[in-house]
Amino acid sequence: MGEPLSDDDARIIALESDAVRGHALKLLVLEPGAALDLEAVRAGVLSRLGGFPRARQRVVGHASPQWEDTALDIAAHVRQFPAADPGELRAVVGRLMSEPLDRARPLWTIDLVGPLADGREALAVRLHHAMADGITAVRFLDAVVFEPHDAPAHEVGIRDPDSRPSRWREWERMPRTLARELGHPGSRSPFDRPITARRALAFADVPLREAHAVGAARTDHATINDVLLAVVGGAVRRVLVARGHLPHLNAQVPVSLHEAGEDAAAAGNRDSFVDIDLCLHEADDALRLDLLSAQTRERKRDRDARSLADLFHALAAAGPFGAAVRGFADGPRAFALSVSNVPGPRVAVAVSGRRVTHVYTSSEPAPRHALRVAAISNDRWLGVGFCVDPTAVPGVEAFADAAHDAWEALRADAGRGL
Repeated sequence: MGEPLSDDDARIIALESDAVRGHALKLLVLEPGAALDLEAVRAGVLSRLGGFPRARQRVVGHASPQWEDTALDIAAHVRQFPAADPGELRAVVGRLMSEPLDRARPLWTIDLVGPLADGREALAVRLHHAMADGITAVRFLDAVVFEPHDAPAHEVGIRDPDSRPSRWREWERMPRTLARELGHPGSRSPFDRPITARRALAFADVPLREAHAVGAARTDHATINDVLLAVVGGAVRRVLVARGHLPHLNAQVPVSLHEAGEDAAAAGNRDSFVDIDLCLHEADDALRLDLLSAQTRERKRDRDARSLADLFHALAAAGPFGAAVRGFADGPRAFALSVSNVPGPRVAVAVSGRRVTHVYTSSEPAPRHALRVAAISNDRWLGVGFCVDPTAVPGVEAFADAAHDAWEALRADAGRGL
């Protein structure tokens, strides 16, 4: 007998279409060295799958989908994808993001990419979002892909506090939460476009230690996630100004609801969101950071993400009215793009004896939200990934270049204040 998918996981499966594939990608870039041995990587992954039981299950059924144990062909899940030069890496991951995972198998693959011309290699790890949210995907990497390591528990993304007020107090403040989260729609979004299955990606790097210092230098001590939102907001502003259009845009920021000590690998998706005004009207990157930080502090203090999760679970049974509210919350006026941030490995990690120097993540865009931004950290860097449908939003490289410029502006401002 299979295990029913949670309501959230089943909803994610139901979103699949010719344009929406439903998976996210983690890109692990390895230091130069001897070429990876495909069979050795397969053997290592296979030996560690017991640490993530969902990786041996597939989804069966449509009306009432279930997780079902199945035989696993490791050669179909860990594969070789040659690439000749570093410039091809983005094209490879764009192609992998556009290809659906095989629903007849467990919903994950690992593609070895390279060796590249500069001696590096990469692993492109795809996981269906129904199988793993951002936090759970990192648990998959820890359990299955990385060599065993001891990493301190430390989270850099927005996370909802574990302590909960009374149910009455939560519902009492619901009107204020709704006014704050959904009561300030943005302008018509330039990313409000129909999408195809095509994907193009670009990446930017922010040095993690310096980003902590930039946040700490602000009067109200901005977090890493605040710095990320400032970098993304600065990038979007620069690109849109260059393209002659500067609207008012909100970003949807996923918030983890995983509880301390739970088995995230078996818990399914446990997240909610808050909607943040990107403050594109502010030309000064440091002042924009202060404005963004003030918003996220307010959202966390009043526990907006958990309140919204409770509301939407209640509305799921409310028929057309509930669907209408959810449709508005998911619409392009409520938010123009999603910006996620998950904590990756906090210590140096390796695959087959090769150190992982950079980690990136990519989640796919959605209909009417043709730009998606996702970030992940390792012990040195915060890797920021921009993913678009290039038929809807051309020139994704411009966003990565502008993110670099926004970060340099924040770092320069912090340097003047020291």
